[in-house]
Amino acid sequence: MMALQSQECVKDSTKFEETELSRRESARIKDKRRAEKELQVRRRVELLNEQPVVAGDGGRRKRIKHCYSRRASVKNGHGEVEKISQGFEVGDKPMNRSLEAENMAVGENGAASTFEKSDYAKVKETLRVFNKHYLHFVQEEEKRCGKVKAEAEGKASKASKSKKRAAREEKKSKASRGSKSKIQAAPEDTKSRTKRPDLKAVSKMMETNGILYPEKRIGDIPGIKVGHQFYARAEMVVVGFHSHWLNGIDYMGQSYSKGEYRNYTFPLAVAIVLSGMYEDDLDNADDVVYTGQGGHDLTGKKHQIQDQKMERGNLALKNCVEQHVPVRVVRGHESKSSYTGKVYTYDGLYKVVKYWAEKGLSGFTVYKYRLRRLEGQPLLTTNQVHFTRGRVPQSVSEIRGLVCEDITGGQEDLPIPATNLVDDPPVAPTGYKYCKSVQVVKNVKLPNNASGCNCKGMCVDPKTCACAMLNGSDFPYVSRDGGRLIEAKDVVFECGPKCGCGPDCVNRTSQRGLKYRLEVFRTPKKGWAVRSWDFIPSGAPVCEYTGILMRTQDLDSVAENNYIFEIDCLQTMRGLGGRERRFRDVPVPTIISSDRPDDLRTEDVPVPTIISSDRPDDLRSENIPEFCIDAGSTGNIARFINHSCEPNLFVQCVLSSHHDIKLARVMLFAADNIPPLQELTYDYGYALDSVSGPDGKIQQMFCYCGAADCRKRLF
Repeated sequence: MMALQSQECVKDSTKFEETELSRRESARIKDKRRAEKELQVRRRVELLNEQPVVAGDGGRRKRIKHCYSRRASVKNGHGEVEKISQGFEVGDKPMNRSLEAENMAVGENGAASTFEKSDYAKVKETLRVFNKHYLHFVQEEEKRCGKVKAEAEGKASKASKSKKRAAREEKKSKASRGSKSKIQAAPEDTKSRTKRPDLKAVSKMMETNGILYPEKRIGDIPGIKVGHQFYARAEMVVVGFHSHWLNGIDYMGQSYSKGEYRNYTFPLAVAIVLSGMYEDDLDNADDVVYTGQGGHDLTGKKHQIQDQKMERGNLALKNCVEQHVPVRVVRGHESKSSYTGKVYTYDGLYKVVKYWAEKGLSGFTVYKYRLRRLEGQPLLTTNQVHFTRGRVPQSVSEIRGLVCEDITGGQEDLPIPATNLVDDPPVAPTGYKYCKSVQVVKNVKLPNNASGCNCKGMCVDPKTCACAMLNGSDFPYVSRDGGRLIEAKDVVFECGPKCGCGPDCVNRTSQRGLKYRLEVFRTPKKGWAVRSWDFIPSGAPVCEYTGILMRTQDLDSVAENNYIFEIDCLQTMRGLGGRERRFRDVPVPTIISSDRPDDLRTEDVPVPTIISSDRPDDLRSENIPEFCIDAGSTGNIARFINHSCEPNLFVQCVLSSHHDIKLARVMLFAADNIPPLQELTYDYGYALDSVSGPDGKIQQMFCYCGAADCRKRLF
């Protein structure tokens, strides 16, 4: 999708007003060969690095944001001139423009080649792929548990009838008690067969050679800095940070005795996890006394039940002492905000300075290792409430720089405060009216409600649910964590007003409004921005982009507006105007006529055919989306979300009440596991050199997103 969203978040009287950008609109992108386009982009970026030109204050320039990314596209970083920067829409391959496309370049001979992604981008990409596999296996597990539950309920129903008969027959009372005991056994059997979707995802990554760094290494892992947070042990495994999902000590075995480490004595430890599993551990931050592995109660009681032996991980740590090899230290903590209940923070490299054996608290021999943090590293972050970006306020009174307690005026279920620690005097966002839902102009008529599914209560069987069939015969969401999108799609079909299911149906996930505590805050260079006080798991819906739904052709009547978001889902699915398609072949609905809104069927075709008697030109392959959302004067929290070249949100088209792709809802979903207080961003999708001034000359604008792979320019 394309968004014309702004560079300026709010028209307020602040010091950034002088650089406020005018309304943007993309130049019509010619249908050129992809190789030529990418070569042009690469050369322009190189020229920009030498002598960039910043757009002046004077002229009226047009810019367009895109929901879905375009080839060689660049977005702006905010809704303000200052926001100009910020990265790229993200979402694993599915939600952004695909890291592979980002890394394509073209040589002088026209042949495609690749340039190296940053280490940080590689880590991010790997974790996104892992999360996609993880959610797929979560869906499998939810189906399995649902089936087991249904079978158990069936047995319980039969047992209940048997009990009633037994009550009438005293001689069968004993058999009745036996039936009761069988009923109680069912849940235990279900629990014993519970699967681990995270471990299945790790296995899948191994099968597909998806482990980022399969070979163990001494020292830091590229792309993982001190303070990096993992939300599961499995995440450490897939990036090659720690190779085992359960053991505390990760070490190199004898197989590493050849090659670059041939001069070392093995086994040799490379990483340890401090998570409170052993009763004899002592953690004083920079100085740690670590208990060796083995001999403890695996039921979770942390007690030692036998002597430890000097072998495997214990021997590996001993060899670190003798060979002066540092180890990576990760601390695990309970965390209600994490979807796994724990968060693991990388706290840097530690030197193993000494080891000894002693009788532990339970009377068994344990090995102890004293570790001391190496100097010259960033300050410890674990003690800062487990978050590297500060402390989450617990009440309004704790909010620093508060300029507005609730910008929504009570419209949302959760208040959204605004803070400003930048301007003097501090000002609040102004110049708009908050509106939680899309407003439709008079000359736009929404289609009638689509015929829905016949499910009752909850949609559970994708083989019988009509809405699931439109999504490829499966539900796009899992129920875990309040609903998470498994992966990005060209379009998601949700249950609507005519469906038989209720509001708690998993296929209505994006319709439930805001569920995370958000905050609008002022930044030094990018204007207003948005962050969350809560952890947001990947695939979770964050917000809808709302405003005034209007025809794109009517935009000329709107002056100085930087908040236009074009709904270009159809153009993206067809790959028009340089847009990158997410999927090649997906079943899509065909709407035959606006006079027969219920005439909907599914066909195995790559793109939708939408024939409406009201819009006879729909059959033409146009690059220009027919409709857009204008959030200039009316909008919600989404109008304040900035651009980033490495975003943590992605844009997803959603259809629920009707099935007209040109009028799809624009939703923002989490592309990564987002820790509290991290700025929320998505890729605006600007094409380089798509913005021109009143004199027709190409304008350029810097990007200030600060991402490792920042494209340097917004447009």
